[in-house]
Amino acid sequence: MTVTLTRRPGLAKLRSASARSPLHALCLGIVALVVLAALFAPWLAPYDPNEVDLGDALAGTGADHLLGADTAGRDTLSRLLVGARASLLGPLGVVAFSTVVGVAVGMAAAWRGGWLDSVLSRSTELVFAFPGLLLAILIISVYGEGLLAPVIALAVAYLPYVSRLTRSLVLAERERPYVSAYQVQGHAPLSICVRHILPNIAPVVLAQATINFGYALMDLAGLSFLGLGVPPLTPDWGRMVFDGQTAIQHGYPLSAVLPCALIVLTVVAFNVVGERWADRVARRTP
Repeated sequence: MTVTLTRRPGLAKLRSASARSPLHALCLGIVALVVLAALFAPWLAPYDPNEVDLGDALAGTGADHLLGADTAGRDTLSRLLVGARASLLGPLGVVAFSTVVGVAVGMAAAWRGGWLDSVLSRSTELVFAFPGLLLAILIISVYGEGLLAPVIALAVAYLPYVSRLTRSLVLAERERPYVSAYQVQGHAPLSICVRHILPNIAPVVLAQATINFGYALMDLAGLSFLGLGVPPLTPDWGRMVFDGQTAIQHGYPLSAVLPCALIVLTVVAFNVVGERWADRVARRTP
């Protein structure tokens, strides 16, 4: 008797065209523009983002400053472009750490079961008792300002969501015939998990990671607005909103409104893209 091992489509599900969804295509375009701006910011920025020119303080839009200048005369466009790097790098670190560790924890808990599942599940539930922003503020108060402390704190806060999702996916995947067939053939559990189960659950995990990226960006921007994120001289969208409060009082809102609008657009774009991927995977999953 011949046994044919079938596997569900994995990462190929993410390659489908998005032309049938104009909103999805628009959000993909926004994400691509923001990423490209962050990558090529040093070449696109017309000025040094930290160059102070009090003669141009609160300058309006014009040939010299296309988007105006802040209270210190720093070019708003240059700070937006360079600030995209710090604004995206932090969430990327949060998502990378929480996804890698969360997948490993959730997969180990689902595959081994028993006491290991109980210990890992209870440990992740303890993290739920600490709000992510509160945990970040506590860590920053100990280690000082900077990007590393809030990234680690938020990564720990996001980890339980990824591990719980992975655990439920792996538990469902273990019941499929191809897993039993590989076990009968003598494949090691680690090989089955990494080479066969992980590619099948990857689309859902990546969709969740995309959504988490938007939330992490918003959380880190909020910390920067409170003065608890990046150092004052580092261009960052959240920090720009904080610095632009004085400009608003003088009738020059662009230096605060533009970074705020970019935060909102980027978060919405990442959430729409992530939810769209999750919906496509859910519709195609038998």
